[in-house]
Amino acid sequence: MTARPSQSAEDYLERIHELIEEKGYARAVDIAHSLKVRQASVTAMAQRLAKDGYLKYEKYRGILLTAKGREVARHIQQRHATLGHFFTLLGIDPATQHQDIEGIEHHLSHETVELIADLAAFLENNPATLNKFRASRRSAASDKI
Repeated sequence: MTARPSQSAEDYLERIHELIEEKGYARAVDIAHSLKVRQASVTAMAQRLAKDGYLKYEKYRGILLTAKGREVARHIQQRHATLGHFFTLLGIDPATQHQDIEGIEHHLSHETVELIADLAAFLENNPATLNKFRASRRSAASDKI
């Protein structure tokens, strides 16, 4: 069994997938710009990801995800979407969500993300419970003042 890609590798795969979805292609210069890294770093990571079977990389050409790479990228996007949905239900602002998701998304197990998705669905299907939770948080916050 192949080891799970590193956090950094996951960030690259996610961004490559997003670029391909947005533009139809992913170039090293675009990846470097969006991840705020040097183009040489992109080249080194692309070579490593190609060796591990996640993408096809040819120098001076675009970068293509393999089926294996697309699967990992879609999984990362789904994990990101699940956390975003859950945080939105809790009333966390988008900027804080983005920062928090980037900080934790790579460290959560598949089982934990599924649990969060189930909890989000439960809260959505039980708005009274969600509202009661939100009200308890406001009460707890005002009690601290």
